[in-house]
Amino acid sequence: MATNVAVARFERPPSLTSNGFTLLELLIALALLGLICALLYGSLSLSANSWDRGEQKVEQVTDMRLTEEMLRQTLSAQHPLRFHKVVDQPLYFAGGTDTLSFAAALPGRAGGGMFYFRVAITPNGDRSRLTLARVIPDYGANALPEFRDAESSVLAEDIAEVRFGYFGRDPDSNEVNNPTWRDRWDDPQILPLLIRIDVTPKKSQPWPTMVVEPRLAPEAGCRAWDPNRNRCLVS
Repeated sequence: MATNVAVARFERPPSLTSNGFTLLELLIALALLGLICALLYGSLSLSANSWDRGEQKVEQVTDMRLTEEMLRQTLSAQHPLRFHKVVDQPLYFAGGTDTLSFAAALPGRAGGGMFYFRVAITPNGDRSRLTLARVIPDYGANALPEFRDAESSVLAEDIAEVRFGYFGRDPDSNEVNNPTWRDRWDDPQILPLLIRIDVTPKKSQPWPTMVVEPRLAPEAGCRAWDPNRNRCLVS
């Protein structure tokens, strides 16, 4: 007679790895996820900063081009205007190292008329700006106009320095017919042939040097010009 003997079976408990992750694997996964997020954030932040810098650069270049165009148009329209409109009287022109004043005519679309302009840096609180001021000249005056009540236009903000240079003949030199560059223009009888402008912003690189040639020569409006003395004899 056969006897059935019950045999106990012992099953192994299910492995923790068969149904999920171990704590170590979970920590590693979280660390990798954090690293990926950090890399993505860094890339996005770098892209945003690059975009902002690009916009600032475009804005700076645009401001520079607009300022240069404005200065070229105004300086090119210089006029050899004299006190009382009389020959041998001083010109409405003052050329310093950091300030430039001159007479020029506005185009018709801007209202027209003759004005006396000044290009200089003016303070604005803790900042400084490059401005173009203008006044109506008094033809009966014996001195250059002042700019206390002048109309001013802002050419550029946050400008650290502006420097002017003047190219022309020096009547006090032995070589009158050889023009040279100077930091100041002290000759009250003739205008410079060329004007150089160097602008240095506070937060960016210096602008390219700008050289302007007036459309009107020094002998403009003169009926008898002495080229040897660089003087107008009869206007």
